Amino acid sequence: MSRAGRSGAGEEPAFTAYVESLDHEGQGVAHVDGKVVFIDGALPGETVRYRVRRSKARFETADVVDVVHASPMRTTPRCIHFGSCGGCATQHLDTAAQVAVKQRVLEDSLWHIGQVRAEQILPPIHGPDWGYRYRARLSARWIDKKNSVLVGFHEKRSSFIADMHGCDVVPPRIGRLVDPLRELVGQLSLRERMPQVEVALGDALDALVFRVMDPPTPADEALFRAFGDRWGVSIWLQPKGPETVFRFYPAEGPPLDYSLPEFGLRLEFAPTEFTQVNPHINRALVARAMRLLDPQPGERVADWFCGLGNFSLPIARLGADVVGVEGSAALTRRALANAHLNGLEARVRFAEANLFEIDEAGLAAYGHFDKWLVDPPRDGALALCKALPDAGSDGSANGVVPRRIVYVSCNAATLARDASLLVHTKGYALRAAGVANMFPHTAHVESVALFERP
Repeated sequence: MSRAGRSGAGEEPAFTAYVESLDHEGQGVAHVDGKVVFIDGALPGETVRYRVRRSKARFETADVVDVVHASPMRTTPRCIHFGSCGGCATQHLDTAAQVAVKQRVLEDSLWHIGQVRAEQILPPIHGPDWGYRYRARLSARWIDKKNSVLVGFHEKRSSFIADMHGCDVVPPRIGRLVDPLRELVGQLSLRERMPQVEVALGDALDALVFRVMDPPTPADEALFRAFGDRWGVSIWLQPKGPETVFRFYPAEGPPLDYSLPEFGLRLEFAPTEFTQVNPHINRALVARAMRLLDPQPGERVADWFCGLGNFSLPIARLGADVVGVEGSAALTRRALANAHLNGLEARVRFAEANLFEIDEAGLAAYGHFDKWLVDPPRDGALALCKALPDAGSDGSANGVVPRRIVYVSCNAATLARDASLLVHTKGYALRAAGVANMFPHTAHVESVALFERP
């Protein structure tokens, strides 16, 4: 489409475009005069007027001025802070359509980046649309000129903190604490030295971690205790890095943990240790991964990027022997503790290693595996996939090559890159792939894929 439509005198020009799709950040994608235009607030199938925010040789970023022809998928955002707060990107898109768009992003990424297509598209995994977020990192800032405090997510494309008074994507008992937290921080002596409040919710405990860059005074400590008592939350303090977090008040109580009821498991964690944000989707995702992996007694299974045992322990519960490998020593210790907690220590072994630097010799040192579970961070598992013998080598004969890989991804682009290597170089077939809506109202695409080697 070519540019059309101008604003009035003295205003930046506004143009009209037809929106073709959404990108990985939830922006509408249009093509105008040979350029790709990423339009914040636009949806596929819409004709919109937009104003350019930034222009480069090959692309532009822009904001919607108004919607000329609206998509039937467009809906009224529930949150009054949507549009200014950067916590959500797609509240204006119907929730069912959000899942469909994410599935399309996954399929397009697999094809356009990896030149692969899944033989089967798995039904999407979805759950609650609101109150789903059990992990959140809220920024806090004392505004001296206004003699006030802001607590919340950052504004879109900004280091400023959104002026929030609640949040609908965290459980209501936490969403209602934004204003009380603003009041609390404003009363602290270290209000200018307390930049962050981390939320970590378990099955039986709600924890708030305050990043305190100066030691709290006795008066500060009294305020923390009163807040914990009033709102029924556990107060934790973090003087320096994540390893310095400690439970402040109450000193005793139930641990932070979550359950995987289908497998009879309970996993404990510290509030700054990685767990999935959405426990509802995590349970369904683990169950799907286990069905795809199908671990059997007598098999030896690798769980790469194992974390605190989220997949390792279900594999062990189903009877296989598991080797979990993780780059964090603290998480491998936690995984082993969770294995003991669940009576599975005889079936698991955990090791610390940098999987972004593993090579063929390093992989071979772990010995034979029948199957792999791979759950990497956003950077993916390229080194691990490269370390596998190429198709046609004798890797399968000596047991280095697993016959089945279940790959859980939080980045469709790196999954597609690794899938290309597995299919075109390592001899695997992409049997199935599908999305899990781990982060409703965002453009984040979580997915799971099954690879098999004949």
